[in-house]
Amino acid sequence: MTVKSMFSIAVLAFAFYSCAHKGEQADLVIHNAIVYTLDESNTVTEAIAIKGGKIIETGKERHIMNKYSADEYVDARGRAVYPGFFDAHCHILNYGKTFLEVDLRNCTSWEETVKKVVDFAKKNKGSWIKGRGWDQNLWADKNFPVNDLLNTNFPDIPVYLTRIDGHAVIVNNKALALAGVNEKTAITGGTIVIKDSKPTGVLIDNAIDLVSAKIPALTQQEVQKALAFAGANTASYGLTTLCDAGSSIDVFKTIKNMQKENKFMPNVYGMLIPDEPSLSFAKQNGRYNFNDQLIIRSFKIVADGALGSRGACLKEPYSDELNTIGKLLYNPRMIDSIIGLIYDVNYQVNTHCIGDSANALLLRLYAKYLEKTNDLRWRIEHAQIMDLKDVNTFGKYSIIPSVQPTHAVSDMPWAKDRVGEERMKGAYAYKTLLKQNGILALGTDFPVEEINPFKTFYAAVTRKYYTGKLIPGFEGEVLSREEALLGMTKWAAIAAFMDDKTGSLEKGKFADLIILDHDIMKVSDAEILTTLVMQTYIKGKRVHSLE
Repeated sequence: MTVKSMFSIAVLAFAFYSCAHKGEQADLVIHNAIVYTLDESNTVTEAIAIKGGKIIETGKERHIMNKYSADEYVDARGRAVYPGFFDAHCHILNYGKTFLEVDLRNCTSWEETVKKVVDFAKKNKGSWIKGRGWDQNLWADKNFPVNDLLNTNFPDIPVYLTRIDGHAVIVNNKALALAGVNEKTAITGGTIVIKDSKPTGVLIDNAIDLVSAKIPALTQQEVQKALAFAGANTASYGLTTLCDAGSSIDVFKTIKNMQKENKFMPNVYGMLIPDEPSLSFAKQNGRYNFNDQLIIRSFKIVADGALGSRGACLKEPYSDELNTIGKLLYNPRMIDSIIGLIYDVNYQVNTHCIGDSANALLLRLYAKYLEKTNDLRWRIEHAQIMDLKDVNTFGKYSIIPSVQPTHAVSDMPWAKDRVGEERMKGAYAYKTLLKQNGILALGTDFPVEEINPFKTFYAAVTRKYYTGKLIPGFEGEVLSREEALLGMTKWAAIAAFMDDKTGSLEKGKFADLIILDHDIMKVSDAEILTTLVMQTYIKGKRVHSLE
């Protein structure tokens, strides 16, 4: 045999060997990566193979590259690959609407707020002027504003401006007149703020509905536009699944139709508001699943208001306003009745509770329906101010706390003034809550807080202001980086009954994943906040890229 013949046989043998070891077909292989699988062993590996929108294998670089032939290869260039972030509590349509309204976040005075509204009105015409994001706690005068400036600038067109937390608004006199609201108007579960015997324009909690009911509903085109804004922007932040904390069935139907047409890419876990159309939907459809893109099997109840507007329901009076303890939005009997209706249709119950009184009440009501150990995964949303005597109820009845770490950063400049030093021991107590069931779902609450999940991670693991300054007194409630990551992925998926589909990078689960320019498990605290999402994949499809 000649040397030439031997060489030819060797080449053919190598080709046969290569084909034999690259015979399994994949749609996509991501390699040269640091892959955080978040499986039971928290395996960190190097490559991932995807087919039909699902993960078929993760493993070492050489193994995956030799085993699979892919239509596309993505070289991660040594970057970190994580499960896509799962926002456990957000408001999709409200976030999208911020692109259609005047953005009032970070205004440092009432005068600056009104100027922004004036500038917006010059460029945007409509029958109402709407905005969101003002926060009197950022102003030198931390009292609620009075609407005189709005009345001067807008005598003939109604103005409706929502506070950052969504639990208070300020409107002008034109809007009050259209709604027939005056100093004699009575409201249960809300407050019409009065000064010098007349309304100031500030409405809190249920009082908001008196005016909001007069605002023309968004057109279907406006709803779709707002949702499109929200969907596109969430992908750029690495959010692949959104847990919408309370929308009508009509909003979810619009999301479903947009998902059908690939106009809204994120997965959605929906909490219905407990109105008649939504309850009828639940009775008729049971637990609803559209193509594993939209899952509806829960309701959101709102028990009380927000701490910033002193609407959160406390056991004892506010430390900085001794004549108020906040309010329940509905009486306990009605809340119990709503829980019963949701229980009867076999849906998950999730309740907004900020104050220690609201938290204690809902934990007590939940206990009426739940076995001591169960897998119904009922949730308390926020669990913000807890009486430590009530915390063990979470563990006793398998109740999941769903919290938003950025609230701790935003509220710290004034939270202690509201509730005093003693009650702060049970405030924003994330580690304490985690110990109850070994699970803590983390979200942003956007647009109440910023959409940025890296701020969620930073706030959870540092308890620092974004300037790097330490928030004193919370060292024991800091989460580890692993715990924070799990809260933004796997645990959030568990809290939404989606852990068999997403939340970790394991065989058979959807390829919902992100590639970051920083490895947030290793970089400095400051670098967490500058992290960029280089690529986002939902069910194996690239929906965002900076490259």
